[in-house]
Amino acid sequence: MHRTDLARAIYRVAHLTGQFKLRSGQISREYFDKYQFESQPVLLAAIAEHLSAFLPAGAEVIAGLEMGGIPLATALSLYTGIPAAFVRKQPKPYGTQRIAEGAAVAGKNVVVLEDVVTTGGQVVESVSALREAGASVEVVLCVINRGEAVAIEHLGKAHLRLRALFTAAELEKFAVS
Repeated sequence: MHRTDLARAIYRVAHLTGQFKLRSGQISREYFDKYQFESQPVLLAAIAEHLSAFLPAGAEVIAGLEMGGIPLATALSLYTGIPAAFVRKQPKPYGTQRIAEGAAVAGKNVVVLEDVVTTGGQVVESVSALREAGASVEVVLCVINRGEAVAIEHLGKAHLRLRALFTAAELEKFAVS
């Protein structure tokens, strides 16, 4: 699927208007419901194909953040053959009690994958936990950067580079063109 067609499809199925409270606490009149594009096999496969071009050389594990990053990490893992890890917001107090399930992250070059980034707050928290678990993390991929400069700046302070498939402005531009 061509990038422009993918942008239009994501915008068509996931863009909502109304009043929405974001994780950051901000109130927004628009929202991208990532589960709408993540639950569509054709869109998910196309997203994985396009995201694969954003992977840095030497990536050893793709770490999807709970919950929206998990289907993306799975799809990208299937597309690239790179193992996936699934990162919890908090380790469960039973079982393995790990922050990251699936592929081992200790001593690995890990690329974090998130669905939609506004400020990057959850990404920074999750990367901190991954680093404490021994992962080397420098790059974060996302499908939509809706915070644009704010997210890039916030992640930059944590020594992270954000690579977004689309910005919210790009999705809107492609949707009306």
